Amino acid sequence: MELGMIGIGRMGANMAQRLLRAGHKVVGYARTASTVEQRVKEGAISSGATSLEDVVKQLSTPRILWLMVPAASVDDTIAQLLPHLSEGDILVDGGNSNYQDDIRRAAELEKHKIHYVDCGTSGGVWGLERGYCQMIGGEDEVVKYLDPIFKVLAPGVGEISRTPGRPANKGTAEEGYLHCGPHGAGHFVKMVHNGIEYGVMAAYAEGLNILYHANIGKNTHMVDAETAPVQSPEHYQYDMDLPEISELWRRGSVISSWLLDLTAQSFQENPTLSNFSGRVADSGEGRWTIKAAIDEGVPAHVLSAALYDRFESRNQAEFANKVLSAMRFQFGGHHER
Repeated sequence: MELGMIGIGRMGANMAQRLLRAGHKVVGYARTASTVEQRVKEGAISSGATSLEDVVKQLSTPRILWLMVPAASVDDTIAQLLPHLSEGDILVDGGNSNYQDDIRRAAELEKHKIHYVDCGTSGGVWGLERGYCQMIGGEDEVVKYLDPIFKVLAPGVGEISRTPGRPANKGTAEEGYLHCGPHGAGHFVKMVHNGIEYGVMAAYAEGLNILYHANIGKNTHMVDAETAPVQSPEHYQYDMDLPEISELWRRGSVISSWLLDLTAQSFQENPTLSNFSGRVADSGEGRWTIKAAIDEGVPAHVLSAALYDRFESRNQAEFANKVLSAMRFQFGGHHER
């Protein structure tokens, strides 16, 4: 099949290369000409395009255009593409758009008889070799038409054993891709996936932080009215080897996971993680997940706390903490230490 990959950063380029290896033709485009030239030189794409119009011209109809651009750029990219598209062309948004935007875009494009597919894509920079988990929303026939693309990008069954009791050939989920439902369903599933990711990451981080401070009983603490003393300091005399503990947990533990694998790798590269500041970004999916939970009236305690923890990592609690200090000073004359 032929496909235009719009957005050939590291992830888009790796996806293009994976398709190329399977014999598909991929025309790549990026806003920076040097990026396009580099991807051609690397063999990540079949050919490069100088503009969005050029991408369209290099593809046979019905054209497949896969967008790997930031969510905030999708509408503008579609607007620029639209004058050059024809009836029956297919746009796939493989980024992290809000599912509500997918519903709107699909309706708008339907007026032009252009198909829209939302594809939540997980796999990161490792996807070239591991494959990409894909959560897909759109029309049945269009998704079926694109199956050869999804199948190549997906990791496949690999070495993961079949879930006990799962019938053979039940569907594509065990291959790493799934048509989740109509427009927006793919990004809805990816949204919740990323919300869960926030929670799992926070759990690892908090647990490892408790281990990191397990030697607090060895430290000298000032005795004053402002600081709660460590209860039973003799119980906190452990200098934990976090690289080894994270490696240990990878082996047969019920909390083993790919995220833990990556954590262990980070500890091997830098045991103190001194190359990181601890400022953690959130790209939107966690917020949208919490909003969906509110709209549905369902509790999401862990996911909410994980999102707020990310806000706090960026010093967004600084003013609130100043208010706390101000109140303590006013009612008790407590000075900050």
